[in-house]
Amino acid sequence: MSNAPVTHIDPIRFAADPYPDLAHMRAHAPISFVPELNATLFTRRDDIFTQEKRVDIFSSEQPEGLMTKLMGENLMRKDGEAHMFERRALFPALSPRTMRDIWLPQIDAKADKLLQFIAENKACDLVRDYAMVISAETLKLVTGLTNMEAEELDRVSQGMIDGCANYAGKPEIEANCHDCTRSIDDHIDEMIPIVMKHPNKSALCVMLEAGLPLESVRANIKLIISGGQNEPRDAIAGASWALLTHAEQLDMVKSGAATWSEVFDEYVRWISPIGMSPREVAKDEVIGEVQFTKGERIFFMFSSAGHDEDYFEAPETFDIKRNTGPSIPFGAGPHFCGGAAVARSLITEVALPKLFKAFPNLRLAGPAPFTGWAFRGPTKMPVAW
Repeated sequence: MSNAPVTHIDPIRFAADPYPDLAHMRAHAPISFVPELNATLFTRRDDIFTQEKRVDIFSSEQPEGLMTKLMGENLMRKDGEAHMFERRALFPALSPRTMRDIWLPQIDAKADKLLQFIAENKACDLVRDYAMVISAETLKLVTGLTNMEAEELDRVSQGMIDGCANYAGKPEIEANCHDCTRSIDDHIDEMIPIVMKHPNKSALCVMLEAGLPLESVRANIKLIISGGQNEPRDAIAGASWALLTHAEQLDMVKSGAATWSEVFDEYVRWISPIGMSPREVAKDEVIGEVQFTKGERIFFMFSSAGHDEDYFEAPETFDIKRNTGPSIPFGAGPHFCGGAAVARSLITEVALPKLFKAFPNLRLAGPAPFTGWAFRGPTKMPVAW
């Protein structure tokens, strides 16, 4: 472990709301060793922005890490040319142009159909009935696993997320994660001959055409599902909740005084759906007075960077007109989230504008509890209209 100042957390409290503990670390020990996570946390924006790019020191290669063991060695667990080769192979499925020309028209139609179905009722759970479904339907297209039901895609995504955050080593969580990855492998096996016979721009197809080994294709599909389902789901539901609890800002969007892009940028700064990125120390290093030892684990806390008081006044306040430029909710280095363009388009061009147009009198109908620190979002959100 590093010799960074020690900060203890209550894991249950941290999952319920990590921001008070992160604020304490930023103020008193911005690089802190947290025994309960067995990791050293970087919490200030500038430290994260700078150190995340030093992959020779803080490596993504973690052969003994939970993600690698449970999901296979995906491109996020590689550095240098190995990382870039797979990233380039995957790009045709995730590019802004592909999203605009191929995926967005299909997603637009799916959203209309889903909202018509929801409208037949007087209420719904916005997480389960809308955000989860439209996120999953998008991901089915992007991954190429159109044979997977939305509910199953959401289940396997959550199961892998839980497995990768299972630092307490609970066997039931690990077993469920293995069940989820088996399900994905089965769906991949079923779709391979189909996409080879009828090529498309899906991640499955473009990676196979680029000649990636099947084990890399499997690992990268699992990576896309693990982050590509929960992040848009949580951002759609969470941003909706933010607007419903800040009526004056919702009115600004409806009147044209603010944009859906501003809503998205401020929400992912305020309550970061992707809270952190793990790294492994590749060689001994000293930063300031903190000594790092090869092999130890560190976390870059993107959620904390978005609340750094050096850049954001009253960071705990939701304000869609603030300058979110310094925020780094998707990272800042070579591992910048490859699906960010897909998520942004889905949320700002389809999911949010169509929801509030379909239900102009949308309102909360009960509490919307949030949970998580590595990934964060509401677990349910009853609404009515």
